[in-house]
Amino acid sequence: FGLVGIQAPVTKAAVGDFDLTIMHTNDTHANLDNVAKRAGLVKSIRAEKTNSLLLDAGDVFSGTLYFNEFKGQADLAFMNYMGYDAMTFGNHEFDLGASEDGHKALVDFIKGASFPIVSANVDLSADPLFTGLKNDSYEATPVNGQIYNGIIKEMNGEKVGIFGLTTEETSSISSPDKVAFEDYIASAKAAVQAFEIAGVNKIIAVTHIGFDDSAAFDNDLLLAESVEGIDVIVGGHSHTKLNEGMVATKFNDPTIIVQAGQYGENLGQLDVTFNASGVITSHSGKLLPVKDLVADEEAAAMLVPYAEKIAEVKNKLTGAVSEVILDGSRGLWGVRAGETNLGNLIADGMLATAKKIDPNTVIAIQNGGGIRASIDKGDITVGEVLTVMPFGNSLGIMNLKGSEILAALEHSFKDFPKENGGFLHMSGMKVVFDGTAPAGDRVLTVYIGEDELVVDKMYKVATNTFTAKGGDGYSMFATAYAEGRVSEPGNADWEMFINYVTSLNKVAPLVEGRILAKIPFNDVSYESWYFKYVQDLFYQGLIKGKSEAAFAPKDNLTRAQAVSLIIRGLGLTSDQKSPFTDISSYSVETQAEIDAAYAAGIIFGVEGKFMPGSNVTRAQFALMLNRAFNKVSDEPYVNKFEPTYSDLGNYNDETKNAIQMLNELTIAQGENGKFMPGQFASRAHASKMVSNFLQNIK
Repeated sequence: FGLVGIQAPVTKAAVGDFDLTIMHTNDTHANLDNVAKRAGLVKSIRAEKTNSLLLDAGDVFSGTLYFNEFKGQADLAFMNYMGYDAMTFGNHEFDLGASEDGHKALVDFIKGASFPIVSANVDLSADPLFTGLKNDSYEATPVNGQIYNGIIKEMNGEKVGIFGLTTEETSSISSPDKVAFEDYIASAKAAVQAFEIAGVNKIIAVTHIGFDDSAAFDNDLLLAESVEGIDVIVGGHSHTKLNEGMVATKFNDPTIIVQAGQYGENLGQLDVTFNASGVITSHSGKLLPVKDLVADEEAAAMLVPYAEKIAEVKNKLTGAVSEVILDGSRGLWGVRAGETNLGNLIADGMLATAKKIDPNTVIAIQNGGGIRASIDKGDITVGEVLTVMPFGNSLGIMNLKGSEILAALEHSFKDFPKENGGFLHMSGMKVVFDGTAPAGDRVLTVYIGEDELVVDKMYKVATNTFTAKGGDGYSMFATAYAEGRVSEPGNADWEMFINYVTSLNKVAPLVEGRILAKIPFNDVSYESWYFKYVQDLFYQGLIKGKSEAAFAPKDNLTRAQAVSLIIRGLGLTSDQKSPFTDISSYSVETQAEIDAAYAAGIIFGVEGKFMPGSNVTRAQFALMLNRAFNKVSDEPYVNKFEPTYSDLGNYNDETKNAIQMLNELTIAQGENGKFMPGQFASRAHASKMVSNFLQNIK
């Protein structure tokens, strides 16, 4: 797209130049614990910058107990207090469309706003709740609590146009009901034209379409490439941290793209200078973390009653105690790309409830996008459960053909190994798929209980009603719903979960191999203890095997191979050459990896030699991993515990510390109180260590 990240130097404004500061947030998702600190920062910037705007790129709704309890009104109180100038809709603003009250909470939010909403591509006309709120205009005198395609702000005699866009994907990833979404490129072109006719030559798009999200729908990079005349894009949806902003140069005049990450962790600040023709001549962008700032006193006092109410719910015990961390994390093998113990537990609870209602229910499925957090080891609180499942989705029992289940699984795995909110967790079913095959042709085997799936047989399948109605693009489920093949008992997802975990003797779910991504190595079976680690490294592109079909798990790992795994996993490079005289026979790629490891202080060698072909011992590998950890972490690992192993007596303190790190972070453990530091690390054991290590780093 001709994009270059730049940090422009500060330049002296010429006569006729206009300086503008844009403060921006996105994807705050009802995270209010630090909102008083953000308020203080906004005040201080406004006091310094004469011409300033405060904009939000959507997804204020959904995500924490503040939303569950107050349905956006708590967030609105602080947005009004801070004096936001405009906001656009995110997809999560439409999460409640399928509820009994529909979009009433969103309408109440809009009506109570002390700022206008900008939305150029959202059609609200079919939903009577929005009657009288939407104005299909670009308004120079906007009224608070109203929705416009765009608005014109006049500042020191200069006109700034602001319009909004929301991802068309909202139709499948939220519950907009009667709300429709129009083509974002056409809407943006119409907005730019309308502003230019009105004599506005400084134009800001506030977008909730994602920085580099799926091109099949929409994203900011494509917007900047396709629509001339936009000066700044204030983005959201992809939760991207653009520390300095990006500049798109497809057209003669630059377009600056900014986004502030997520959850109110940062306030974005973009300072731009326009010349008399409305062209940006310099800019400086930055993200300002808020967690360590001093809170605004008035805002802090405002937060107290909201926080106290949340604390009541948050700390209420369910009576269940988890013996393990319940994993709701993201990334490869997180809830949007793989099986997790929390996904299994949620699906198991859903199936248990559905069977009591309809004993013929045989499987349950849960979309990964509906799992929003992890749960710590220990007492499970109501607050934790509501944070994991904040949408209040209810149970639906579908009557599906085997062919429809197969099509749904293909849809679930279509983006793998990339994340997909529609990735399905399951109970009562096991699936093997090939994540390297073309999308739509990935599923290899499906078992319902002990029997293979039969494509022309009917099955009762439990899920949440969001998914049952076709959410996340499950058109086959939408068809079943339209044909009356879905019953809705009405049980809330979080209530089913609590009832289930409190019925268990112990809460200690495992990753059981319900969802297996095929790997090409014939000597690594699905039942082997190291399968998941080899699978992980294969799909991360970190291992290639001894041949296309053999991994050789029992072979020893060489020092060169150990370095390659670590350097590839961390993505480290260096122009510095190592002093080793014994690596010239290795490939250019391997030599570069050894050079990078030396530059990072991960390896040192002995007397100018690295001995790349020698087998690496467990102690040596521990040292490499410890040094790599210290290279990328904020603070070096320091052992705080008594020695775990009895066979480390002859090793130095650095090595002992490294081995203790592996134990504490569950990267590797020994047996019977011994680590066996002098043993060579097999390729299987090394895969486990590197996989766990990279998970810890992430």
